[in-house]
Amino acid sequence: MASADADTLERGDDRTAVRPGFVRLTASDRPGVAQPVPERDIPPRPWPRIFASAMLLMTVALGAWEWRMRALGLEAGDVDDGPSAWAEQRRRVDAGEAKVVFLGDSRMLFDSDLDRYEALTGVRPVQLAIAGSNARPFLVELAAHSHFDGLVIVGIAHTTFFGADAGLGRDALERYHFESPSVRASFQLYRVLSHAFAFLDDRYRLSRLVHFLDDDWRDGVRIGTAERLWKLGVTQDDRQTWLWPRIETDERVRDHQRAAWGFGPGRAARPIADAAIATAQRELHDAVATIRARGGEVVFLRPPSHPHFRVFEEAQMPRSQAWDALIAAGGVIGVHSDDDPVMRALVPPEYSHLSRACATVYTDAYVRALAARTQRVVLRADAPAPLGPADCGMPPADLAPRGSKGKA
Repeated sequence: MASADADTLERGDDRTAVRPGFVRLTASDRPGVAQPVPERDIPPRPWPRIFASAMLLMTVALGAWEWRMRALGLEAGDVDDGPSAWAEQRRRVDAGEAKVVFLGDSRMLFDSDLDRYEALTGVRPVQLAIAGSNARPFLVELAAHSHFDGLVIVGIAHTTFFGADAGLGRDALERYHFESPSVRASFQLYRVLSHAFAFLDDRYRLSRLVHFLDDDWRDGVRIGTAERLWKLGVTQDDRQTWLWPRIETDERVRDHQRAAWGFGPGRAARPIADAAIATAQRELHDAVATIRARGGEVVFLRPPSHPHFRVFEEAQMPRSQAWDALIAAGGVIGVHSDDDPVMRALVPPEYSHLSRACATVYTDAYVRALAARTQRVVLRADAPAPLGPADCGMPPADLAPRGSKGKA
C-alpha cells in the first residue's frame, strides 16, 4: 500500500479515492447525477447517553429556574389573566350559568372575593371585570348582545367609567367574538402547565423583563403604566384575582408599584370633558333600561382607594360630578366606600387595590350593604358572621360619616 496521498488507497494498479467519514460527498464524486443531495457518514456515537445527559441538563436548568421564580414569590396555580380567560367566563353568561355578573376595572377584579360572596348568598358570581379597562363598553355589550336577566354589579375607580373606549379590555371583547381553535388550545395547555410550574408567569417572561430596561434610555421610548408594573395580581381558574402578596411584604416592590401609578407632586390631574360625561351617562341609562326590560338589574360599587390617591382623584373630578351624577343618571343603587365605616377603614397597600384579606372584608361589607338596599341580594340563613377591619389587620372603623351619600 502506497502512502503518497492520505486519501488514496492503492491496490495493484488501481488507485481509488477514499474520503474520511466526516467529509461529505459532492457532485464531483458521483458523475452523471446532477446536484445530488450531499451525504455525510455519521460516525457511531453513544446516543442513549447523550440523550440522557441532555435531559438531565434540561431538568437541572428547569429546576433551578423554577426554584428561583418561586423564591421571588411566584407560585404554581397562578394562571395569569388574559383575553381567553375573560372570553371563557363571558361564554358562561351566554350558556345561562350566571345569575350575578361583576363588571369593572382592576379594583372590582382584585377587591372581590367570589368565595365570600357565595358563602353569604349561595350564588357564585361570574367575574368579568378587567384591569385597566372601562366598564361601560362591557355593560353596553352585555345589554345589547346577551339575554342576561340577573344582577350586574359594576365597580368603578372614580373616573374610569368615562373613558373613550374599553381600554386594556378591548382585546378581551375581540377574543370573545372570535377565538381560533389554535388560540383556545394554547390557552388550555398553558393553564394546565401553569398549575405545575411557577416560572410560566406572564409578568416574568424574559422578554418582558428586558423591556423594562429601556424606559427613558432612548429618546421617545416611554413605558406605559400597565407595562411598568412588575406583577400586580395572582389569578385562579375562574378569574378570582388577588393582590400579589409580595406587594404587601416587600417595601421595594410596593414602592415601585406606587410609583407606577404616576400621580403626585408635579403632575396635574386631567379633567374629564363634558362631552365624555354626557356620553357615559346616556349609555349607562340606555344599558340599564335594556337590562331592566329583561327583568335584570344593575348596581354600582366604588371600592376604596388610599387617601393620597383620593386627593388626586378628587382633583381630577369631584365626587359630585363623577359618582353622584352617574348614579343619578343611571337611576341605580350605588354603594360608595366613603359611606360605610368598614369599607372606609380599608386602606390599599399600594394605593389602589386591597390586600387579599381586606378584599374578603370589603366583599363581606358590600354584599351586606346591597342586601339592605335591594331584594336582588339575599343573605343565606346560615351566612357567616360579619367581618371588620381588624380581620385584615386594619385599625377599627371610624363610625363618623364622610362626604355625601350615593342614591340608595
